[in-house]
Amino acid sequence: MHGAFEPATGQATILMSPGRDSASHIQLIEKIVREFPADRWLLIEDNLSIHVSRELKLALAAWPNIQTLFIPKYACWLNLIEPWWKQLRSLALKGKRFENLDELTLALNQALDYWNVHRHPYTWKKKPQQQVTLLGGYGVSQTDHNSIN
Repeated sequence: MHGAFEPATGQATILMSPGRDSASHIQLIEKIVREFPADRWLLIEDNLSIHVSRELKLALAAWPNIQTLFIPKYACWLNLIEPWWKQLRSLALKGKRFENLDELTLALNQALDYWNVHRHPYTWKKKPQQQVTLLGGYGVSQTDHNSIN
């Protein structure tokens, strides 16, 4: 399963795929372009190999209005889709048992539909002082959170 999440609105989408490969990620980007209409897109991704593959770089060349930024390695807590995955798992899987892949897929799609009906902007709950601690103080001044050391 691949997914995208728009923190400003809470809108999300998923793509079911038999594998975790570049072709599936390109399909997700195509879905993002369809479901999140905009003049430009900024994709923030982790450093998973499919996010930096040659195939993906070639595909992105066809979309000059898509920019990709990467979260620093070993900083998964900065990836805002991670808390959303937790919400989706809870909505779709908590207390349920599935007999086959079709039942699981249905539950995930129903959870996504429910989420999107009740969506809300995502707010990172950590205050700037806590974020400095989380980041280990690297690159962040404790007196001015807008400056880089």
